[in-house]
Amino acid sequence: MKLYFTRHGKTEWNQEMRFQGMSGDSPLLPTSYEEIKLLGQTLKEIPFEKIFSSTSPRAKKTAEGINQELEQPVEIVYTDQLKELGLGKLEGQSIAKMRKIYSAELDHMRYQLDRYNPEEFEGEPIEQAIFRISSVVEQAVKTGEGPYLFVGHGASLTAAIQSMSGKELGELRNMGGLKNNSLSILETTEPDHEQEYLLKLWNDDSFLL
Repeated sequence: MKLYFTRHGKTEWNQEMRFQGMSGDSPLLPTSYEEIKLLGQTLKEIPFEKIFSSTSPRAKKTAEGINQELEQPVEIVYTDQLKELGLGKLEGQSIAKMRKIYSAELDHMRYQLDRYNPEEFEGEPIEQAIFRISSVVEQAVKTGEGPYLFVGHGASLTAAIQSMSGKELGELRNMGGLKNNSLSILETTEPDHEQEYLLKLWNDDSFLL
């Protein structure tokens, strides 16, 4: 079974270099709608069983835009479990300004997740974000035949996909973070005891050019 993943379209806060996180949100840029359409056209022939989307408006609009382009539109299941990593007091703030205050932890979030400790700004542990997202994926795999599309967010989805593919916590950012409207694919293998996933495609946005 193939599992498809994408990050929401680029937003105003992405452009302004502000943290969004679990609770923060801002409108998609006008240009993002065309990119979402291109992604949908790339996926249009895939017979998805369902689409799962974060409940954040930026992800919901991305999922809906993709679904409109599919030859066989499907049910979209909205879940808080696919939301972005909770960033506490950082949400809505300028990334540049927050780096002056929390430089070490923001470096860990970007490069060394095994050392990431968000307690200082009341953020969510990365392990918790990975667990909630992987739980949605695992439940979908157990209950249906797929394929499925999951629409989420940059930090949390990057960590979850890489973790499901077998990477250790300190390796989850080695391939960089997900770009807006990029496509990644995991493929399930025949499980012995636990479900295993192979990373077949990572962070591809060639269809946007």
